[in-house]
Parts: sequence; structure tokens; C-alpha cells
Amino acid sequence: MSRTKIIGALSVSLLAIALVAQEKSASKSKFVLSSPDAQLAAKVPEVYTANLFGCTGGNMSPPLQWAGAPAGTKSFVITLFDPDEHGDPSGWWHWIVYDLPANVDKLPKGAGAEHSSVLPAGTMQGRTDLGNDGYHGPCPDKGDPPHRYTFTVYALSVEKLDVPADSSGAMVVSTAKEHLLGKAVFIGHYGR
Repeated sequence: MSRTKIIGALSVSLLAIALVAQEKSASKSKFVLSSPDAQLAAKVPEVYTANLFGCTGGNMSPPLQWAGAPAGTKSFVITLFDPDEHGDPSGWWHWIVYDLPANVDKLPKGAGAEHSSVLPAGTMQGRTDLGNDGYHGPCPDKGDPPHRYTFTVYALSVEKLDVPADSSGAMVVSTAKEHLLGKAVFIGHYGR
């Protein structure tokens, strides 16, 4: 076989290997979190902001959806955290949902109401830094640069977290990390 034919054959083989690798990579799912409300990606709409501390929003949790959860996922945790809240050195927990069944891949608008009838049976809401067991929306101090509101969905290898009812966001997330298979993040911004 001539040198040109050998190089050609090697090039075809390498191309075939690269295509197979690319196809396998594309077939792996990527864990992603998003919202069907496209405005949330630009700026948190007023309907999702707090109705306290001088804010006059609707205080509704936004609709969320996720896809590509890792194999073996048995439950989810969803949180909303503000790392830019400087009134508290550890940031601010706005929403904690846990023991969300693995067959759930979205939450509708308003699912975070206290004593929510929209959340699946057995799903729990943890205690926010405001002290309630439900969603409370963004309300940064006037004049602050826009804060980053970090929505996170955690895929877990257990159906239920071993935490007391009314657990804080920090406790839920700390315990969840012991069973973590993957996580996806979506960030909204809000300032006033």
C-alpha cells in the first residue's frame, strides 16, 4: 500500500472515531434548569418579587423546568439563594423545596406558596431566611447593584432527605450534597 493510501486510510479512520465520539457526547444528556418565562433571564419580573420591605411585587414563585437529570435520580431539591445580600454575611435563602419526586421535571408559577396544594404529595418546603416555609421573592435594598438570584435544582440519589421539617436552606443543601448526583443552575437578576 502506498504512503498516500495509508495516510488517507488513517484520516478516514480518525474522522470516523471523531464522529463516533462526538455522537456519544451529544447523546449524553446535560442537566439544565430554565424557566418558560423568558423575562426571568433578563430581569426578575415584579410578579416574582417580594411584597414587603418596601417592595410591592406579587411574591409568586416563577415557573421552572429542568431536563437531563442524571441516571439514578430519586428526588430533587430546588433552592433560590441570593449570594449578594450583604445584610447577612452568608447570603439569603428565598426558597427551599425538597423531597420532590424524580418523575417531576417542572413546577408551575405559584408552586411556592405556603401550604402549597400544587406541590406533589410528600414534597416539603424548608424555612427561608425570612422564617417562612414558602417562597419569598427578591427585594434588595434600594440603590444596591442588581442582585443575582440563583435558582438551583439538585438531583439526589435518595427519595427523602433525613432532615427535620422546617429545616433551613443551609441544612437542606448541606444534607443534599451527601447524596448529590448533579445540579443545574439558573440565575435571574433584580435591583431597584
